[in-house]
Amino acid sequence: MNERLDEFVNDPGETMTNPTPDLSGDWDIDPDHSRIGFSAKHAMVATVRGAFTDVNGKLHADLDDPDASFVEIVCRTDSVDTRNAQRDEHLRSDDFFNVEKWPEIVFRSSRIEEIGDNALVVSGDLTIRDVTKAITIPIEFVGAHTDATGALRAGFQGTRRIDRREFGLEWNVPLDTGGVLVSEKITLEFELSAIKREAEAQLTA
Repeated sequence: MNERLDEFVNDPGETMTNPTPDLSGDWDIDPDHSRIGFSAKHAMVATVRGAFTDVNGKLHADLDDPDASFVEIVCRTDSVDTRNAQRDEHLRSDDFFNVEKWPEIVFRSSRIEEIGDNALVVSGDLTIRDVTKAITIPIEFVGAHTDATGALRAGFQGTRRIDRREFGLEWNVPLDTGGVLVSEKITLEFELSAIKREAEAQLTA
């Protein structure tokens, strides 16, 4: 990460009490206020959206040595939720995630770069099923502020389009009118809220 990040504060009211929050340190992804989602075209016309309801992860930010910054995010595949029980069970099967054999989707960063005001590019390895591929994800740093509990909280969001076939998710059905039932291109959606660990917790972690 870049040292300019510590100048960004999401809540203008925070500037009076915490104008330059210290972003360096260890952070935990808040699963109750974070979303890892996806969207795909169904039958070439409708958009189906879903998310993983069991998400955890961690972030280490080092503003003095950006190369030392990293993020790791883990999604439990059996927590996939598209608001349709039959479709969710199909996604959990071997046609897609095979949750019994591959219970997690994992992203581990290798580099975090600032490319503009509030704009980051996170590069790393995404593992789905037994396939690991290097990808880059454009991320917006939404801001940081102290919440009602006194914890320092930071927000990030972004999207990234991938070809699901590259990760072994090849199941499909051709349509009589042309095209396929499920789009091969999937949009991943990231809405992350991270809470900074207390100094004592960082020393013992």
